Amino acid sequence: MHELEGITIKKSVNIKDVAQYAGVSPSTVSRVISNDERITDATKKKVLEAMDILGYYPNVIARSLANRKSNAIGLIMPAFSDILFINPFFPEALRGISMVASNNSYDILMSTNSKHSEELEVIKNFIRGKRVDGIILMSSRVNDESIKFLRESKFPFVVVGSSLEYDDINCVDNDNEKAAYDMTKHLIEVGCKDIALVAGNLDLVVTINRLSGYKKALLENNINLNNDYIIAGEFLEESGYIAGKKLLSLDKIPDGIIVTDDLMALGVIKAIKERNLRIPKDIRVGSFNNSILAKFAVPTITSIDVNAVKLGKSAVDILINAIDKGEGFDSLIVDHNLVVRDSTT
Repeated sequence: MHELEGITIKKSVNIKDVAQYAGVSPSTVSRVISNDERITDATKKKVLEAMDILGYYPNVIARSLANRKSNAIGLIMPAFSDILFINPFFPEALRGISMVASNNSYDILMSTNSKHSEELEVIKNFIRGKRVDGIILMSSRVNDESIKFLRESKFPFVVVGSSLEYDDINCVDNDNEKAAYDMTKHLIEVGCKDIALVAGNLDLVVTINRLSGYKKALLENNINLNNDYIIAGEFLEESGYIAGKKLLSLDKIPDGIIVTDDLMALGVIKAIKERNLRIPKDIRVGSFNNSILAKFAVPTITSIDVNAVKLGKSAVDILINAIDKGEGFDSLIVDHNLVVRDSTT
């Protein structure tokens, strides 16, 4: 408990506290929450700022939504939205999301943000405007502010991914540690001894889990970890190309490269071909997502099938259950499958 400009901030703040801080009546606060068009923009802004500062409005809005459904789901795409649909994983996951949402008479309101910092404000606006009944987060990060906010607000949400901080949230994911372990073990079994990892951003939970599986497989097979062989980047072909060139500039180049995304893998393969090295004879390449890119690349790419459509379908099933029941949480692991192709054999 502490003082803030004449207001005592308590563990449980009520509507009168917000009204006092904003300098308005409790009924005005209620009208702002219900999005009453008679409220001026200036008053609305003042009240919303008070709610933010006092940490009151999320729970209030969540309770108000319980009695009025929008029949819409908010879909929060990752921050790299300007290039989002270049990567086949997201359209596949969206296909699964759309199928289940449509079958249950839900519309999808999708938000793509150029910066991760914008994501939380979009979520708040979805809730303030009563535009959605629940939210799907399509990625998760270390110390993810969006997850923290939604969890504390008790607003229905599900993460396509997982959280390192919370085990009491709705989520659907692959066992990414096991998937990376399986791919690393496969490369070891086909003769690789110097295995590199080209991964996504290190603040993504999926990257942390896959890095863990990669390291575990190396350790179990008495292969030394070389930090020069670990490169983080974006899920883009260009990022994979840059990573590939960096690996091939090392004094001892790897004989196996795991890339945690098919699109990135195309860039790595381009870099390998530019050096006139042969795949798989000189370097073996394994990837993730088992997208159409892996199936039609030259050579075809060994890839982990993450069942993106099932991830999307399961996310909506879990979210609708959370919307209807309003309590408890579900956590689901979707099976992965190693699909072996020409790039490793």
